[in-house]
Amino acid sequence: MADKPLIDIIAAALRGGARWFLLREPDLQAADRLSLAASLAALCAPYGARLSVSADLAAAAARQTTGIHLPQRMAQPETVATARAQLGPDALIGISAHSRAEAAAAQNAGVDYVTLSPVFLTDSKPGYGPALGPDGFRSMAADLDIPAVALGGIAAETIPSVRSADAAGVAVMGGVMRADDPETSVIDLISAWENGF
Repeated sequence: MADKPLIDIIAAALRGGARWFLLREPDLQAADRLSLAASLAALCAPYGARLSVSADLAAAAARQTTGIHLPQRMAQPETVATARAQLGPDALIGISAHSRAEAAAAQNAGVDYVTLSPVFLTDSKPGYGPALGPDGFRSMAADLDIPAVALGGIAAETIPSVRSADAAGVAVMGGVMRADDPETSVIDLISAWENGF
């Protein structure tokens, strides 16, 4: 999916102002994922940026990261409790949600945030849908007492509509990973969040 080495993309995104990354490499061997997490954590440290890892509690518990994001298949309360016990009170723990019921269950499990997706149709989230749209996102987020992050089809031109729909933040994958200039892409995304498009 990425057109450049991941390390180079993250370095450029950091220069552009990104301050939270999710390491999602399910096809890597555990040792390789842990090594990559260590390298990315070292890149993030000078910027005060957070690095979460997807699904791999062992990597998160090795203190290479500052949080874990659990896919829906791992969204059980006991998994969240184990993650909290191992990572401590300051770790960010999140869950992916694609429906009102999943979002409510995630909140009840004790996570810090949820991603709600797909907000817009996207090639990186096939099989999930229909798209929530800004109104659907707003409706689901209004039921929660924890932050909801918008995911799926997020670009500079869609950010104002999700920010006005009460998104606590946005998550972007393809728009940065495939960008010719990831640094400029991040600058544009942040500008859209702060100033509108």
